[in-house]
Amino acid sequence: MAPRIAPSGSQGDRGGTPARGRGGASNRPALAGRGGGANVRPAIASRGGGAITRPAITGRGGGATQPGPGRGGAIIQPNIASHVTTIGVKRTAYGTKGRRIPVFTNHFPVAIPDSVIHHYDVVINGSSEKTLPARLNIELIERLQRVVAPDVFTPKAVYDGRKNMFAARELPFGEPEVTSKEFDVTLGDPATPAQLASGRGPKVYKIRLTHVATINPEVLLRFLEGKQSQDNMVLTAITALNVVVRMDPTIKWPFNVRSFFTDMETKNIGSGIVLWRGYFQSVRPAPGRMLINVDISTGTMYQPGPLIDLCLASMGKPTPQWLTAKELPERERIKLQRFISGIRVITKSPGPQGQANRRATPRVVKKLTQAGADALSFTMREGGTMTVAQYFQKTYNQRLKFPALPCVEVGSGALIPLELCDVEPGQIMRKQVPPEKTKDVLEFATKRPSDRLESIKRGLGVLAYGESEYVREFGMRVDTANATLGLEARVLEPPTLKYGPRSKQPNITPERGAWNMIDKKFYRAAAIKQWIVVIFESDRRFRQEDADATIRGLLSACREVGIEVGEQNPMLFYRNPQADIGKVLYEAGKICFDKNKLGPGLVVAILPEGSTDTYTAIKHWGDITNGTPTQCLKATKCRGAKAQYFANVCLKINVKLGGINTIPEPRSVSMLTDPRNPTIVMGADVIHPAPGADGRPSFTAVVGNVDSDSAKYIARCSVQPSRQELIEDLFAMTHSIIASYMDYQKIMEKKSSNFAPTRIIFYRDGVSEGQFKQVLEFELPQLRRACEELKINPAITVVVVGKRHHVRFFPQRTADADKSGNCPAGTVVDHEVTHPLELDWYLQSHAGLLGTSRPAHYSVLHDENGFSPDGLQALSFALCHVYARSTRSVSIPAPVYYADIVCSRAKNHYDPMAGNLHFSDEYSQTDTLSADKQLEHFRASFKPLHDKMKRLMYFS
Repeated sequence: MAPRIAPSGSQGDRGGTPARGRGGASNRPALAGRGGGANVRPAIASRGGGAITRPAITGRGGGATQPGPGRGGAIIQPNIASHVTTIGVKRTAYGTKGRRIPVFTNHFPVAIPDSVIHHYDVVINGSSEKTLPARLNIELIERLQRVVAPDVFTPKAVYDGRKNMFAARELPFGEPEVTSKEFDVTLGDPATPAQLASGRGPKVYKIRLTHVATINPEVLLRFLEGKQSQDNMVLTAITALNVVVRMDPTIKWPFNVRSFFTDMETKNIGSGIVLWRGYFQSVRPAPGRMLINVDISTGTMYQPGPLIDLCLASMGKPTPQWLTAKELPERERIKLQRFISGIRVITKSPGPQGQANRRATPRVVKKLTQAGADALSFTMREGGTMTVAQYFQKTYNQRLKFPALPCVEVGSGALIPLELCDVEPGQIMRKQVPPEKTKDVLEFATKRPSDRLESIKRGLGVLAYGESEYVREFGMRVDTANATLGLEARVLEPPTLKYGPRSKQPNITPERGAWNMIDKKFYRAAAIKQWIVVIFESDRRFRQEDADATIRGLLSACREVGIEVGEQNPMLFYRNPQADIGKVLYEAGKICFDKNKLGPGLVVAILPEGSTDTYTAIKHWGDITNGTPTQCLKATKCRGAKAQYFANVCLKINVKLGGINTIPEPRSVSMLTDPRNPTIVMGADVIHPAPGADGRPSFTAVVGNVDSDSAKYIARCSVQPSRQELIEDLFAMTHSIIASYMDYQKIMEKKSSNFAPTRIIFYRDGVSEGQFKQVLEFELPQLRRACEELKINPAITVVVVGKRHHVRFFPQRTADADKSGNCPAGTVVDHEVTHPLELDWYLQSHAGLLGTSRPAHYSVLHDENGFSPDGLQALSFALCHVYARSTRSVSIPAPVYYADIVCSRAKNHYDPMAGNLHFSDEYSQTDTLSADKQLEHFRASFKPLHDKMKRLMYFS
């Protein structure tokens, strides 16, 4: 028996066992919202013997796509009963505009069960005990069905790893009226007489099953046909189908929510991380049928084998002595402890002649001790003290090879030397991938559209729906015989973009999602009177001639785009990046003022590689403290840079100084520029801390235009409790933006009337389907209250923009593909794979570069403006063209993109010299303060934006 220590709240004590499965505890997976992410749409036959009416017929395989909505002038309208209610806006029509092209999609029809499904509540070990990992729960239920009570579970039921079990027949608990039963389950072999005598037999888990509902699939069928509202019964039915198709893979393979991973294709990327190819699957409802969405995914796994090797790989060290207390600084030890905490290890005790006795049951790493095994003492039960190394010498007659190495404390409190621990293969790493490894992950995950489609088809063989006993017993059938589902998409016309009047070609129409700035002047170019250049790289690495070339390149680029620069010979400073950055910039600005009687209107900072902290400090000084626009450049990019690089830099500089790069030509986007209906377009987002970053807050942002052309945006940022999705300060942020809009209309655009918005289009990013109702109940009233406070009454439209999904589209014909093999920019799909009742669509608004493009998913939750599907789709596509930092259309509307950037830069609002707030994922916030106190400290230390920056696109 390994030595144990009493539980304590010492540094790095994270406790708990990470699930190989679905993460944190949850209640019933899909009893609230839109199915909790359940995503698939199987083909079904009408129970009355007649064919189900579908809004469109899909072509499959390599054949031509058959008629769909809008083809040949015949538009099949949604047939939704008047009594049916929805969370979002009910669909009344499909879009018709655009060039039609046939595409494939990664969906497969699924036949739903004909018989009722029985729903059981699962409680393991009593509700008062700590929630067990989903992986362990599934192992317990599998043993219950296979070993403990196979007579009860014939055929086998399916289980989601948490609270829900579904059975194709009612489980026989004995008497007919008995609806609940408790079972005793152990994972190990039966206890031996010696174990029973000592009270140390296998742990017994008590599992109570309670029948809670009978699900009639007829309800789901009616929902798909537009005759039934989306209620809890429908959501539970969708959840049941998802659990059925996932049961087989989750037993066989490591899994994570809706994906599972196999070791058939792996890549070791170093730092103790191995990538596994995985497959995503999700059953979702579609108009008239159910579909299953299948995609490839990537899992980051811990390197299996000796724990010592994993520790050395994660730190990039060659030999074990680097792990000793003498060589391992405390900060590095904490970093390593965070990396290995939660890993399951198989422990081994030395046996005779050096043989190892492996313990079959894995243990979970909790901490890494500070002292080595030869210095770590504990008190014996019989009295006296002994080191861990002495314990193994005395108990097993085995001298440790590396006694100076630390031990791991496992969940039970036992202390195990590192050399006696092996890491189980197939353990998902639930921590953020180190930034230096992001490129490796992307290379592994990125596949061209044709290659991705082939991988998905191969994945069907791994999924093997036809061989799954669970799929068969529930009467589900997945149609994979015709390869992938074919459907008809439309390619929208891009908006015309307007540049400055001095341009040779002031109006242009983007082609294939891109355009260029050749012979074009900004629509409204800014002016720079004074500016300075501060170089934080050494003069050996970035010489004077490099600095001179950079200045010439910037001046030339400014002339090309129309930016007037008064100072042609800016002051230049070389400074130490380790100094107080705010003080350095202030002093440089003062020198400029003393010489020119005018302070700099722009600070250009040139940074070395890996200078994140310096960048943050510069932005804090410019955006928060001083109110001076700053532009950071990398020395490696500047050295020998071509004109195109400096032209791209000018895109950012112009808007930071108050200019406007381009606007959509008013006639091409009349919904935005109608003078009778002044319009504000807002984007809102929330960003959460990385997994395991306890105590760090979530950040929120709202961005909105102030001009009449929806091209000039301002932003507001706030901090709120960790992992809270709904925006707490939405009232204050939207109130400020609307007030600024009206001021801009009066002061800058000289409007004496009609300066208040009559329409607000609110794009909300990052909300899951299960939270749509909460957005309408919590966020929409805040936006309305902001309008009421300002004594205006605009019509409001709320659209959620989703990016975290696995829907992909692939061109059927080579002629329809762009250079990357993706569907062209402007591809929209609003039928066949969309919601059965509500107004939503997929829009691939950008041209592909690498891999397979992901379309954005738009769901209309609220619409007082009465926009048509065509109108909203064209509007959203147009807004993807006004992103100031690019001459390409982007994947989501510009205000949403900006909100995402503002959120990710929220750390710039903190004083970098304070030193007591940490954003690095290598640092555990709970090491010094409790999570609650840390959060309180973050909120109190959040600095507001400088007044000058509130009117500028400082985030560009």
